[in-house]
Amino acid sequence: MTDRIQRIKKLIKSFRDALRGIRFAVLNERNMRIHLVAVAYVLFVSLFFGLSRGEYAILFLTFALVIGAEMVNTAVELLTDLGAPQYNGVAKVAKDVAAGAVLVGALFAVGVAVCLFWRADGFVCMYRYFIGAAYRIPLLLLSFAASGLFVFIGPRSLWRGLKERINRKRK
Repeated sequence: MTDRIQRIKKLIKSFRDALRGIRFAVLNERNMRIHLVAVAYVLFVSLFFGLSRGEYAILFLTFALVIGAEMVNTAVELLTDLGAPQYNGVAKVAKDVAAGAVLVGALFAVGVAVCLFWRADGFVCMYRYFIGAAYRIPLLLLSFAASGLFVFIGPRSLWRGLKERINRKRK
């Protein structure tokens, strides 16, 4: 019984470690945040195209490919910096190849998006949605601004700045 409990504890710890890795990538890697914002907008747009379950499966596999590649790229960069703190030609090649893997995944993701979304009916549906209620367009623009802050400033800096503003108002 204790062996089974130990295995369960190890499994829980491995999930906790994996979640900590995801959190690190989101907080510290701008490109990871770009990919997450892209995933959110693609999911939103997909609602207008009536995708099948199989098409959604392809979409989710594509998301996993790009985000997974970005996380592996982050790990390669960190390990390379650890092993070669000064400039090293081999370390540069390793980093470039890892970044290239992300680029390949992202380019193929664009290809998947073109295949799934190159249909006029979906764009007409989206147009009608936004024109049907004028308040939706400013909300969309606001989401673009919020996404830009998330990507380029990052959640850690946004949170820190918000806390500072709240503390200044209290004083």
